[in-house]
Amino acid sequence: MMTTSARDIEAVLFDLDGTLIDSAPDLGAAADKMRTDRGMASLPLERYRPMAGSGARGMLGVAFGITPDHPDFPELREEFFVNYERAMTVRTMAFAGVPELIEQLHQLDLRWGVVTNKSVRFAAPLTAAMPLFTSSGALVCGDTTPHAKPHPEPLLEAARRLGVLPSRCLFVGDDERDVIAGRAAGMRTVAATYGYLGDRADTVLWNADASIGSPAALMSLIQSANSGRSPF
Repeated sequence: MMTTSARDIEAVLFDLDGTLIDSAPDLGAAADKMRTDRGMASLPLERYRPMAGSGARGMLGVAFGITPDHPDFPELREEFFVNYERAMTVRTMAFAGVPELIEQLHQLDLRWGVVTNKSVRFAAPLTAAMPLFTSSGALVCGDTTPHAKPHPEPLLEAARRLGVLPSRCLFVGDDERDVIAGRAAGMRTVAATYGYLGDRADTVLWNADASIGSPAALMSLIQSANSGRSPF
């Protein structure tokens, strides 16, 4: 675990889907439309939600039981992408407590940004359409750098864009790859256990520096760290 000092955290980086926003309804709807277009029965959102963090792979796995090595996967993936692109913000919204959290970061003069494996094709228009992201200082997508998470480069790029040392950044995410990437980048990591944890995820095994059950819980961690009472 890392030691802290006064004002040790200068920036907070977040994963997008499952951490800041609940996009599962629109992701699930894009895949479910593919089922109903083929005369198949609609599936409830609860079937799609746990796998929302896995994008097309997760959604098509639920909808059709296929994996990326299936010969039809590329064509189905593009159909899913088109469906999603046409309706990305119909039911997507920030998780409860996230707008207040972002406002608190602003009041404390802490920089923040987003590091997502979502491609810029979707992440850029989605975040541009949501007022929540007006104050974000960085958006690094899955195809912004040559590598996606769990590689640390996207996080390092976000830190560069914010002008903050990686060691002064906190990275919050709801997937083990977020913790792996954050650790490799030299950042402290927080597991968001309210997000899309997938099947049988055990967040304790991720070895994050801390975990939160709600967005509101993050502020107490930051305030403790910046007052010299390290929670990490």
